[in-house]
Amino acid sequence: MTTPAAPKTLRYALILGSLSAFAPLSIDMYLPALPRMAGDLHSSDTTLQLTLTAFIVGLAVGQLVLGPISDAVGRRRPLLAGLAVYAVSSVLCAVSPSVEVLIVARLVQALGAAAGIVIARAIVRDLYSGTAMTKFFSMLMLVSGLAPILAPVLGGQILRLTSWRGVFVVLTVFGALLLLATVLALPEPLPPERRSPNRLGATLRTYAGLLGDRSFFGYALAGGLMFAGLFAYVSASSFVLQGVYGLSPQEFSLVFGGNGVGIVLAGQLNGRLVGRFPERALLAAGLTTSAVGGIGVLVAAVFSLPLPALLVPLVLLVASIGMVMPNASSLALAEHPRSAGAASALLGVLQFVIGGLATPLVGIGGENSAIPMGVVMASFAVAALVVFVTMTRPVRVPSPAVSEATSGRS
Repeated sequence: MTTPAAPKTLRYALILGSLSAFAPLSIDMYLPALPRMAGDLHSSDTTLQLTLTAFIVGLAVGQLVLGPISDAVGRRRPLLAGLAVYAVSSVLCAVSPSVEVLIVARLVQALGAAAGIVIARAIVRDLYSGTAMTKFFSMLMLVSGLAPILAPVLGGQILRLTSWRGVFVVLTVFGALLLLATVLALPEPLPPERRSPNRLGATLRTYAGLLGDRSFFGYALAGGLMFAGLFAYVSASSFVLQGVYGLSPQEFSLVFGGNGVGIVLAGQLNGRLVGRFPERALLAAGLTTSAVGGIGVLVAAVFSLPLPALLVPLVLLVASIGMVMPNASSLALAEHPRSAGAASALLGVLQFVIGGLATPLVGIGGENSAIPMGVVMASFAVAALVVFVTMTRPVRVPSPAVSEATSGRS
């Protein structure tokens, strides 16, 4: 088995990374528009929040359903169907005449987005194994790592040019372009002989087996807890850095963007270190760095330390995601090649369910203190390290290679 040529690897990275970015783009880009949407749709803020709830529910259900389906029928057909559903439902979001229609459209949009997220991870497992898989997950951070950080900024810039409906027009174009790219440049990676039966009983047994695999669940849970820390940062950092520390919108954008670059750089550093050091060691280093950063953020918040004392540990915590997520995903999927779709689904569901819990938690203490953000981020970071230490074990990782499914493909 041979490693693919660089242009082919880059092509896969761009497409699969963009598929992985569906959720943060679809969630975070429209958040700055919520106040305007409430007025335009004559809706209360509480009712409008159901558009976010519907999307999270759709992501969870869609991944749980589509992951096993892709194990049974191959990756391309459910992926293409999901991308088409995403593009059409994004149009419906853009033209929604009422909040009720928007809620339904967002639910359908999430089902389409779920196909991209869950199948992208499964395709990586189809194509790569061992350290090659971890390196490729690290490469994906070039695209997917920036999405949750830059999406709110991009949404805010779109709102300067058009209404909230323009955000969904941009998402429509994004979905349509990815559909075209998938049709033209992403061949089927899962041959028929490697597919699994698509029966409800078999699917339920697969999920039960994965949840009963202490190590798989440990790696997945550690990644989910880290993702929750990122959710807490995205939802609270603007209030903390602007409201508490007095940064201007432009200064906040620089800090926000700088942390996004930190995720990408950490991901690329991880890609260079994989093969020289075991994935478990790199994951342990990333989780330890995150825990140290989280504790530092909490200390800075509790004692009202100057801004640099907050920013340094904040950078450590946020950037460490670029090292944690590739290794956690690779180690979780390593021993489940025949159920990569189902395993990918559980990874995604844990990330967004736990991440969804982080958003309301940071708001409990109000918007005039950095302590709630520090408590939530530190708690999730430390919990992720504890889960890793107590629940996971080394996995049997194959030698660096690309699966035979990719041999000879262009």
